[in-house]
Amino acid sequence: MDTQALRKRAHDLDVTVWVGKSGVDAVVGECDDQLKDRELVKVKFLRSARGGTDVESLAADLAERVDAQVVETRGNTGVLYR
Repeated sequence: MDTQALRKRAHDLDVTVWVGKSGVDAVVGECDDQLKDRELVKVKFLRSARGGTDVESLAADLAERVDAQVVETRGNTGVLYR
């Protein structure tokens, strides 16, 4: 599916995964489960999770761990697709 269409679908999605001070490790299982149920998941990276790392890097790391692709990152939010 093309990125533009995925971005449009992701626009109205609610954030269902929050990455906090425990980092990406803490949400890998939850994110993986959600991607099994639906192909798009919106992830919010809280300030405590970033700690000097940018959202793009965190989103890419999470996507790699759950075998997904990053559709987009905007602000502190990323959208993953599988």
